[in-house]
Amino acid sequence: MYQDKYVFAQLVSFLNRSKFNRIVAKYKGDKYVKHFTCWNQLLSLMFGQLTNRESLRDLIVALDA
Repeated sequence: MYQDKYVFAQLVSFLNRSKFNRIVAKYKGDKYVKHFTCWNQLLSLMFGQLTNRESLRDLIVALDA
């Protein structure tokens, strides 16, 4: 069985979440957000780039699966 982290988890571990949250707070990125935060959007877009999705619809289908 595979014991190490997946590639996506390894890439996310390079990100400094506290610094990202400070930048979002500075520019009020999550001001009117109800559930899809800037962090979730970043992770979704990173996943789309990593898996070479060709459209937003393709990305949504992949995330729903």
